[in-house]
Amino acid sequence: MTARPDGRGSPPRTSGLRVPPALMRLSMRQLGRRVLDPSLPWEVQRRRLERLMRASPVPRGASVAERVMNGVRTEVVTAGGPCAEGAVRTVVHFHGGGYCLGSAAMARTWAAHLSARAACRVVAPEYRLAPAHGHPAALDDARAVMDALLSDLSPASIVVSGDSAGAGLALALVLALRDAGKDLPAGCILMSPWLDLQRDLRAVPDLVRRDVLLSPRWLEACATAYAHPESWADPSVSPLHATHAGLPPLLIQAGSDDLLAPDAERLAALASDVGVDVTLTRWPRMWHDFALQPGLLAAADSALDQAAWFVEKVTRA
Repeated sequence: MTARPDGRGSPPRTSGLRVPPALMRLSMRQLGRRVLDPSLPWEVQRRRLERLMRASPVPRGASVAERVMNGVRTEVVTAGGPCAEGAVRTVVHFHGGGYCLGSAAMARTWAAHLSARAACRVVAPEYRLAPAHGHPAALDDARAVMDALLSDLSPASIVVSGDSAGAGLALALVLALRDAGKDLPAGCILMSPWLDLQRDLRAVPDLVRRDVLLSPRWLEACATAYAHPESWADPSVSPLHATHAGLPPLLIQAGSDDLLAPDAERLAALASDVGVDVTLTRWPRMWHDFALQPGLLAAADSALDQAAWFVEKVTRA
């Protein structure tokens, strides 16, 4: 396992206007309080989050196209220029939101930057959300999209990615492909992954205090909406409980002030112990899903550079 505790695995690219981390931290705290509130109905949380996502900048020249793949609506993000939509190198990214909120729009900025840096297209599925569509609906949609892509592309040209709950879904998908004896993607990127719905989120009080975005109450509400508690130990729900031998290379990115950071660290240890090629990077004083803010945060630019390096490395012929 390669561990990079300070997030300096590759130099950050310079970008436009940066936001001071302290100001961004305050914004994330407000998002957590106003949106990720378990006392609010899911639809209210979704509307508030979508309003915020509409304000997220997409780099100039990037394109966002809608495609339906095996009945699942997706967004295909490309940066233009040398990366046309027909690019063979493909990253399939699953958005976060606790399996209950969010959409492909949450990762558009990250996807456009990654497309430009790694000369790839990013396919972001709009998988079904709980509680109306609990487990295994999201995993079924993920498999449908992969089946569609694999009908045209070599698995060696595909990287699976996800943030937060989407990272859990990405890992569950790769495990399902492995268990079915199917060809695996070239690699998997997991950003701030939520991998164990059964873990006691209050076990480290200091981490609960430091997290500016997530709360145990909200995550517990999401877990209950997604799957019955009796199913939380199922590896298809909590992929940390799976056996991890035979997985493709993993890039795991986490912040030190993320309530879910223990999931990232535990997966890195477990997978590395069974011979998986694992790179774990921890950024100090960074919060949950900070990596989705390239162009605004130096740490996110560094994480993006590392993700682009990883995509190029594992898909290289």
